[in-house]
Amino acid sequence: MDIRELRNFIHVARAGSFSRAASELYIAQPALSRQIAKLESEIGLPLLVRHGRGVKLTEAGARLLERAEMISHMVNDTGEHVRASASTERGYLSVGLPPTIGSLIGASLIRDFREQWPGVLLHLREGLSSSLQEWVLDKRVDLAVVYNQPLLEAFDVRPLFSEPMVLVAPPGSNARPALQIRDLASIPLILPGLPHSNRRLIEHAAIQHGVRLRVELEVDSVALTKQLVKSGAGYSLLTFVAVKNEVDRGELMAHEIARPAIRSTVAITTLREGQASRQREAWINLLCEKLRELTESEEWRSEVTWLYQQASDLG
Repeated sequence: MDIRELRNFIHVARAGSFSRAASELYIAQPALSRQIAKLESEIGLPLLVRHGRGVKLTEAGARLLERAEMISHMVNDTGEHVRASASTERGYLSVGLPPTIGSLIGASLIRDFREQWPGVLLHLREGLSSSLQEWVLDKRVDLAVVYNQPLLEAFDVRPLFSEPMVLVAPPGSNARPALQIRDLASIPLILPGLPHSNRRLIEHAAIQHGVRLRVELEVDSVALTKQLVKSGAGYSLLTFVAVKNEVDRGELMAHEIARPAIRSTVAITTLREGQASRQREAWINLLCEKLRELTESEEWRSEVTWLYQQASDLG
């Protein structure tokens, strides 16, 4: 069965006559009849019934006509789809971002993507990394930027950058030398609840060093956690990027955790079985460009380590 046979079958079915279809197609009627007979032989069922005024479809023929028209349309559309530029291509892309990344680059990322892909409907979802991972798995988003993605068979994970976790303290608190993980046992902490990705990372580091954390409050919101620390309700462990602006303004203090450092990794997560699209890869490229610019800036360079390598970087 080939596409020419299917298209000729469509012509015969719509014309209702072999002679009329042969005339429209500029081929000999016997050749057209042989093609339809070949189709019937391949399928194993009669497709057309001849009568005095021409032909009519059998039940099997009606089902084949529906499928043949769909296939023919898809073949016709394929060339246009491949030739289409980003400015004319249509589609839908759903992406997930954590609040910190969204606040840093979300607006400019959306603006630049829409300029390049005006025909693509973009759906942005914001959430915690644990929620974003579930949304990728459930195919509610095509990709997500997540913190500390566990290595699971279902996911394709592309690390972007790593950054240190710091002890966040109220403004005006006493300066501390670089902390060790065991020092955290005596500090009242405000941390997100499990299975939050940061909480998993911190708990894993504490268990490795035999430390029992003193968690006073469980708060999943980074914004609320920072407000609570500002008010003196406790301390927290947050990423460098999450508190940099407040530290620069003197609203919070950040203390280094060393020996060893606790580093958080930001990655792009997609389904391993998922099919890449041009718009998805374009979004990822824009995202990487903007994040790399930040990591190479004076404010970030000393703390953040860039990890992602595109094909062009690998030479």
